[in-house]
Amino acid sequence: MSEEIFKKIVAHSKEYGFIFQSSEIYDGLAAVYDYGQLGSELKNNIKQYWWESMVKLNENVVGIDSAIFMHPTVWKASGHVDAFNDPLIDNKDSKKRYRADVLIEEHREKFQQKINKEVEKAQKKYGDNFNEQEFLNTNQRVLENKEKIAVITERFQNALNNNNLDEVRQIIIDYEIVCPISGTKNWTEVRQFNLMFDTKIGSVTGDASVIYLRPETAQGIFVNYLNVQKTGRLRLPFGIAQIGKAFRNEIVARQFIFRMREFEQMEMQFFVKPGEEMQWFEFWKQKRLNWHYAMGFNKNKYRFHNHDKLAHYANAATDIEFEFPFGFKELEGIHSRTDFDLKQHQEFSGKKLQYFDNAENRSFTPFVVETSIGLDRTFLMILSNSYDEEIIEKEGEESGTRVVLRIPPALAPVKVAVLPLLKKDGLVEKAHEILDLLKFDHNCQYDEKDSIGKRYRRQDAIGTPFCITIDHQTLTDNMVTIRHRDSMEQERINITDVEKIIAEKVSMKNLLKQL
Repeated sequence: MSEEIFKKIVAHSKEYGFIFQSSEIYDGLAAVYDYGQLGSELKNNIKQYWWESMVKLNENVVGIDSAIFMHPTVWKASGHVDAFNDPLIDNKDSKKRYRADVLIEEHREKFQQKINKEVEKAQKKYGDNFNEQEFLNTNQRVLENKEKIAVITERFQNALNNNNLDEVRQIIIDYEIVCPISGTKNWTEVRQFNLMFDTKIGSVTGDASVIYLRPETAQGIFVNYLNVQKTGRLRLPFGIAQIGKAFRNEIVARQFIFRMREFEQMEMQFFVKPGEEMQWFEFWKQKRLNWHYAMGFNKNKYRFHNHDKLAHYANAATDIEFEFPFGFKELEGIHSRTDFDLKQHQEFSGKKLQYFDNAENRSFTPFVVETSIGLDRTFLMILSNSYDEEIIEKEGEESGTRVVLRIPPALAPVKVAVLPLLKKDGLVEKAHEILDLLKFDHNCQYDEKDSIGKRYRRQDAIGTPFCITIDHQTLTDNMVTIRHRDSMEQERINITDVEKIIAEKVSMKNLLKQL
């Protein structure tokens, strides 16, 4: 069922101008997508929500916009040249390539799904008398699956930490993990593959002529740390935020815009005193989860997942995972990066990148807590959460099935649609008067084609939270009908109140005030 919904979301995204395959007229470019007229609006609204929650609401967080091209030594210092790899494995029968670690993680998740099913069955059986914690600690089938999870996790972690690719493959063999396409266990060896795109720049000669498209935006923050700290006269703790494009040569890019080769990140690096990083790590974990909760979606679709293997720079790392139609997957990462990045850039550049503490009269290298969220994954999360189909049998509405995107009003691509009931008798002119009142503050649509019911359906399908309908009575009493997307309720309001009502309903403040 989830796969079917996912296919509908992908089709819906193209049909209504949210997302197109890049270079589609040339048969497309794999794992690269273009955002259409509505997709770009939603994307910009997500950026605004993140940016204002980070930079506007936090006095000690500032924003920058660093270049995509950086000196090649940046990536040597960061470890990306030597260690930015994915363990890949091929199935000899399907000729498909997979990330070996993802195959194992998805297999492990099956044991957790079995536990969840046991819990669901017990809840139905015992009703209000059900004690979930006691059930999890005592039920034999649950305990058996917990043990299986523990065994595969320990073995998997040891293999990753020791970079033992033979053992990673052996886990796949021992657990009889099959290729989703061919259904066979005919696997190749596991190999490491570097994900960075390289290119050449004409103004640099010799070995330095090879440069990289950045695989993350974080390094642009680290190399500008001292510039920002000094010019902003910032004191610890403080953060530097950035939204920008990143590029990874994903061999197994799939699942629509979930994993792409060109994508956008929203990252914030928070600089703290050494020894204080863990308290800030916990602080940002909860603060970022609250950011997601404020959108009003089902909280049970989010969970924390601690990393099986810590990156070479981290002493703590967790992901906020979201239950997409294809399962729980990483949406955002919160990492304690220690002082690795600044020390590496200090060593490779020969420039001192320390913080002088006047109160303590000493210099030291700050530690860093990072929050990093994929903009495209957030976009997909919102679509997945918002997409709904329902049977309509409501007076004043066109009967049948309606597809509706229940996007939070502040994020909706189109905030209000203005609809004259008929294309005559002065209704069109009145509708344009109202449109002219609203268009300076909101992205609006005007639609006069087809029946009013069909027009409502079109606006539901793109997530427009409000429709304003102008009828003959409007010309005599100066009243219009406002229709609410989610409830389909309609009410008469005075034209003089339209601006205020719409502004209050779709304001970004409604999200930001919950943080």
